[in-house]
Amino acid sequence: MSDAPELPKKEEEEEEVTPEQEEHSDDSSEEEATGDTEMDFLRNLFSSALGLGSAEKVLDELSLDGVARYIKSGKCRNIICMVGAGISTSAGIPDFRSPGTGLYANLQKYNLPYPEAIFQIDYFKKHPEPFFALAKELYPGQFKPTVCHYFIKMLKDKGILTRCYTQNIDTLERVAGLEGEDLIEAHGTFYTSHCISFGCRQEYSLDWMKEKIFSDDAPRCDKCSSLVKPDIVFFGENLPVRFFSSMKMDFPRCDLLIIMGTSLQVQPFASLVGRVSKSCPRLLINMERAGQADHLLGLLGFGGGMDFDSDKAYRDVAHISTCDDGCLALADLLGWKAELEELVKKEHARIDSQDKKEKASESKGAAAKASTKFVCVCVVCVEMPYSIVSVLQCVYVVYLHVCWRNAKITDTCWHLKEVSGTRARQTGSHS
Repeated sequence: MSDAPELPKKEEEEEEVTPEQEEHSDDSSEEEATGDTEMDFLRNLFSSALGLGSAEKVLDELSLDGVARYIKSGKCRNIICMVGAGISTSAGIPDFRSPGTGLYANLQKYNLPYPEAIFQIDYFKKHPEPFFALAKELYPGQFKPTVCHYFIKMLKDKGILTRCYTQNIDTLERVAGLEGEDLIEAHGTFYTSHCISFGCRQEYSLDWMKEKIFSDDAPRCDKCSSLVKPDIVFFGENLPVRFFSSMKMDFPRCDLLIIMGTSLQVQPFASLVGRVSKSCPRLLINMERAGQADHLLGLLGFGGGMDFDSDKAYRDVAHISTCDDGCLALADLLGWKAELEELVKKEHARIDSQDKKEKASESKGAAAKASTKFVCVCVVCVEMPYSIVSVLQCVYVVYLHVCWRNAKITDTCWHLKEVSGTRARQTGSHS
């Protein structure tokens, strides 16, 4: 049997790739990667809900001690923090849902049809006054970050924080030193504001908005006179695009999820707990348990909630306390407590010093305004009879002392005397 002739190999022809094809290829790759991530998410949901696969134990103990030992082991390098209003309550900012003390329980004075209306975009467009009145009470810059905020900052400084996802709009994460790539403000921020007109969308700064809010005016756009709204997400608005793009990248590689100060009732934020892998431990620090699995929904593939108590529990830990106490307890177990307390003390002192400088600057501005008013009064006084000028001197000195605390009475009297003397010389009177 003769050997069959070897067929010549067909040379591969190199095709020139056009920029359009290359762009399409990149888009396809990105879509495939996103699709893989979504499929992993669905697999995790079904596997968890139906009890498929073997759950590998990742903590030696389902407690705060077990979490601390896991962090100290060096296996934990990509921590994600999910935080809500509960981390800011010790700073004096109320949460939303606590009975009696929560924000929604104390909005009667605004005569709202229902509490949530104050954060609904359609209601805001017609009645912006209640929101801006509330914003004046809760405006960023009047509060200091808490122990919990600085604990998250320590995770960043130690190189083990992937990102912090926050529901809060108080900007305290930024004040504590988290910003840029460190932070996803899922429900927006006061840091910037925009005109609500789609044809304008002019951007405004934090200082601009602050001036408007504290002057008791509903902020209006300088260009088109439409309302200007801080970039916080109202009910009826979409979450920031960056929230969705970052979560697809961050959560699959997370190796410890720390959830603090949130009831996990608002979607889509609450669903993030189900986006980590099955081997990722999840720690909840909160005043009550939250985010627990709904077994009925789990059977339909919409689970992903946490399991603290069942026989199958293997990675979820609930530490019931205030967020500050929980963070201090965890820091103590990690050997970081003294460092954390020193960081809080140092940063609060820095903020106090900065506030004093700002107030001093504001006082100088007030003094300048007072000086302008003083000059105006003096100009009028020169044209008045001397006896009236003397009365005005006394009244104005008291006015400056009471209303402009930084004005020196001796200096003010000297200036008034000089003006009076000028008037006396002009009229032949004696001072």
